[in-house]
Amino acid sequence: MVSKELLIAVDGYEDYIARHGVDDAVMDAYIMASQAAVKEDREYGLRVASRAKEIVEGYILDTVGADSWELEKYAFDNKTWYPVLDKLYEVLLVEAQNMVVDSAFRYLEKKREPKERFYMPRRKQLLKIGLIDGLQGMIDDEYDILCVSLPPGTGKTSVEKFFNALVVGWFPRDFSLFYSHSGDITRMYYEGVLDIVSNQDEYTWGEIFPGLSVTKTDAKMEQFNVGKYKPFPSVQCTSVGSKNAGKVRASKFLLVDDMIGGIEEALNPLILDKLWNKYAVDARQRKIQDTDGKNCKEIHIATRWSVKDVIGRIQKMYAGNKRVKVIAVPDVDPVTGESNFDYEYSGFTKEFFADQQLLMDEVSYKCLYKQEPIEREGLLFPEDKIRRYLNLPHGAAEIITAQCDTKGKGTDYFVMPVLEKYGDDWYCVDCVCDNSADYEMQYENAANALTNNLVQECEFESNAGGDRVALEVNKRVEGKGWICNITSRPTETNKEARIYQCSNWILQNVVFKDASLYAPKDPYGVMMSLLKQYSVSGKKQLDDVPDVFSNFALRIQRKDRVRQTVIMGSPI
Repeated sequence: MVSKELLIAVDGYEDYIARHGVDDAVMDAYIMASQAAVKEDREYGLRVASRAKEIVEGYILDTVGADSWELEKYAFDNKTWYPVLDKLYEVLLVEAQNMVVDSAFRYLEKKREPKERFYMPRRKQLLKIGLIDGLQGMIDDEYDILCVSLPPGTGKTSVEKFFNALVVGWFPRDFSLFYSHSGDITRMYYEGVLDIVSNQDEYTWGEIFPGLSVTKTDAKMEQFNVGKYKPFPSVQCTSVGSKNAGKVRASKFLLVDDMIGGIEEALNPLILDKLWNKYAVDARQRKIQDTDGKNCKEIHIATRWSVKDVIGRIQKMYAGNKRVKVIAVPDVDPVTGESNFDYEYSGFTKEFFADQQLLMDEVSYKCLYKQEPIEREGLLFPEDKIRRYLNLPHGAAEIITAQCDTKGKGTDYFVMPVLEKYGDDWYCVDCVCDNSADYEMQYENAANALTNNLVQECEFESNAGGDRVALEVNKRVEGKGWICNITSRPTETNKEARIYQCSNWILQNVVFKDASLYAPKDPYGVMMSLLKQYSVSGKKQLDDVPDVFSNFALRIQRKDRVRQTVIMGSPI
């Protein structure tokens, strides 16, 4: 219960500001009021502290012409401290000691050189994407589970270290468990959290929690305890496959970080099922209630390789549950095209992400940087079943042909593979694969592919204006001095069934270039990526590439049936 005297005093400070503006005296009075108020009523005290912080930061902006972070950087660079920054840190300390995540993160690195800090150079972006609010929601009991997916290197595990270090101080009677796929990861995590808690030269954890200290460490077990003895240490770390029965427990937080080690594991449904069981049967069973009788909460951080990973299954199980918070942020903002992680120091620009995308296949990039896990179960054209070639067979091809699926609306692709026949196999030697709306460019690209590869025949899908496209391409081919037998044919409406029906024939009879012979962003690389990620999941997806190969398969099989009928002497 807040005292009447304190309520009157705070109202008086507002009257003073209205009459005289902000000065040192009223800032000091407000800070002292916040320190007193949180002892009487945390909720009211934090409102007073928030107002005090607002006043101090506003004063800095009005008098210096820069925000508090800019002033602090200037002060460090010029070795000239400003007393008003001490006032700011006084109120940040009040909030830090009363479980305000943002202020605690700021205060933790008070001693560090600005360029060496983790949080402040990233603060603007981490606030924008909602990560700090998500962590605050866990502390304020708004959520039971928080799932976080961000691109590699953006600091998600470091945020987790800072958070865990604070949880140790805020809840000294409880204990948390960090669970990951690798012993190397758990070792780094253990050392990182311990450093934040015990390194007084770099961090101010001891100022936030003056009555606490590390009382026991066990580097071999990757555990350390803060404060009084507990049945389990404050921070514990373990990895998938460790024998955890009776060894570790979590009363406050179960922290699950990247249970999948890489794409090889994500491609294996058996491993995904095994990892889910490790989480559900092992990690989750380490949870017990905290010292206040509340259920242990969970934070999951992971690269989203598969919809069958732990986060994917949690999202499915708890769909619509408001106590499960999911934060998944891609490399760039889809509206503005700007980087979501252009940190002040060691940031990632949109140009950096574009360069990364050039070097990676589409599937992996979407998982790592777009937070778009691929539905790998039900893939019709998995990598291990696709036939590849490094060199074409000796001799001339029996025939050189092409198949074209013209672009419809939106994200549809104009796809035209060029194939050469050697024996019973069809080698895909070139292609056009583009979703640009520049139709003139598509006509020209198609004409060049037909002419340069000396294609003898090409069938266009006539649906949705494909016959008109065939005429336009034919004009350009003839204009280049080549003659190609270009035809058009309507296709059946049940595209999914057609692709499924022809998938086995494609895998058995079509041979594609070895991945070393093309770049991921080349038309050939885009074509292969779209082919490999097509699944019978039932979800809407880009199907132009598998569709054009299914039409090609039906076309070749029609010809084979006609040929066999002629050989047998039966009427056609």
